[in-house]
Amino acid sequence: MATKTPQDSASLASRRGFLKFAGASGLATAAGAMSRTADAASASADGTPEQVHLTWGGDPSNEVIVSWASLAQAAQPRVQLTTHEGHMRVVHAVQRTYTDGLNGEIVCTYHARLHGLHADTTYQYTVTADNDSNAAQPFSASFKTARHGRHQFRFTSYGDLATPNTGWVLSSPQSRFAVQAVERFQPLFHLLNGDLCYANLNPTQQPEVWRDFGNNAQTSAANRPWMPCPGNHEVEFHNGAQGFDSYLTRYTLPDNGTRFPGRWYSFRVSSVLFVSLDADDVVYQDAAAFVAGPAPLTPAASTGNAPIQPGTSFYIRGYSNGEQTRWLKKTLREASHDDDIDWIVVQMHQDALSSSKTGNGSDKGIREAWLPLFDRYGVDLVLCGHDHDYERSHPVRGCNHHAGRDATTGQPVDTLQPRPVSTSQRANDPIDTSHGTVHLILGGGGTSAPLDVYGLDQGTGLPQAQIFTKPNHPVASTTTAGAFVRPVADAVEDAIWSAQRDTGTGYGIAVFDCDPGEHGGKTTITMNYYHAPGADQTPTADYELFETIVLEKRCRR
Repeated sequence: MATKTPQDSASLASRRGFLKFAGASGLATAAGAMSRTADAASASADGTPEQVHLTWGGDPSNEVIVSWASLAQAAQPRVQLTTHEGHMRVVHAVQRTYTDGLNGEIVCTYHARLHGLHADTTYQYTVTADNDSNAAQPFSASFKTARHGRHQFRFTSYGDLATPNTGWVLSSPQSRFAVQAVERFQPLFHLLNGDLCYANLNPTQQPEVWRDFGNNAQTSAANRPWMPCPGNHEVEFHNGAQGFDSYLTRYTLPDNGTRFPGRWYSFRVSSVLFVSLDADDVVYQDAAAFVAGPAPLTPAASTGNAPIQPGTSFYIRGYSNGEQTRWLKKTLREASHDDDIDWIVVQMHQDALSSSKTGNGSDKGIREAWLPLFDRYGVDLVLCGHDHDYERSHPVRGCNHHAGRDATTGQPVDTLQPRPVSTSQRANDPIDTSHGTVHLILGGGGTSAPLDVYGLDQGTGLPQAQIFTKPNHPVASTTTAGAFVRPVADAVEDAIWSAQRDTGTGYGIAVFDCDPGEHGGKTTITMNYYHAPGADQTPTADYELFETIVLEKRCRR
């Protein structure tokens, strides 16, 4: 465990400018020009490491990246690694920086690639710099590499974490308990499926929100890799072509061999291939950075960026021009010919199958671009966030055409309604994913949000799902002059694919235990979902078992 406590952020409220917020799908609008925080200058020589986190390299059995940040540029930033033989190895870090496009703050991050590691080995490490104010007792932690070959292992997952600092929009004290929950279950690694900290809802203080997030996550992420995917709230104005500079500067992720490093990637542990995607590239929903108005968002003068007018959104659908989908097809096709891969687990942020009524719902863009590939190449499990709740689908394969309805007129709409292969699964029976893909909504990390309420068709009693089949670009508000809102989903369908929903709380964590089985036998992934009853009203460290499912199939060898 780490020996240092992240810097206290209690004084942040006194350093924060006035914000006007127009809702969870909007972006807070600054009143007047933005300024950098006064205490940043006083810490200008401070290279003390903070926000320490790990990610896997290309091969989780022999490569780990240690990443961190500092308030000012670090001198000789480095990791001191204690090898399994007791020797000390020093690995110097690569510096990566960006200047926040809204408040002009310069962010310094560091990345040390530890390669040539031994499999299934626990390593101690320290992170320091020449201008580390804690150099006499630097930050220390440990991690464990994956084993070679087929072996049992555990991973955990949730999305929509935010920060425990309630001064930020869409943050909650529950996010601290959510990070602690990962450590409670001691996984080999954690999948963080998008909307990491919601910095773009706090535009005048984006780097500070990221800092709070990183120092909170450090409690776990310094001890085991946290493997993220970007969500719509990682998209920030003036921070790169897709708005991902904050995200990409902080994370070093496995190479995907394309022009878009860090947006999507894959890695393998035991007989499981993990594929992480950026669904912002294919979804119809327009849900990233957005100026709700009625005042424009005015960047700090030092940035040189002009005011962003009300109604402006940062919509990036199609940014890769199909390159991500081509990479996905190639990756899945190769996996389908690899007899050492039994399972394919996909992580993305937005949802193809969600029946949340007060959340976002489902997106036809994912159904069009990726579900046919999941069907063709036998993806077993898809993990998402976006809607702040828990929902599990039946195994699905293929789709029903023209089964949806226009939300306004009731006319038929082709929502590409996913088709369940079976809806008669008994409670304790294993689910054979060789016949269809199971989708999980795991958006209960730590975000403050009302409990999602599910809609039922009054005639059939079936749950209903909202579907985005076209972009919901901002439109003028009918109640506030000069302000803009985003329309809700344009279509609905019967959620015939929905198998289980948690109607008690929006918070939880999924724990997956993978057993490769014996050659010629069966392999399983057991998922235990734990939720935190009452956390929607009072934050709690108490997570209780909600349901257990077993995914099962025959080993390919």
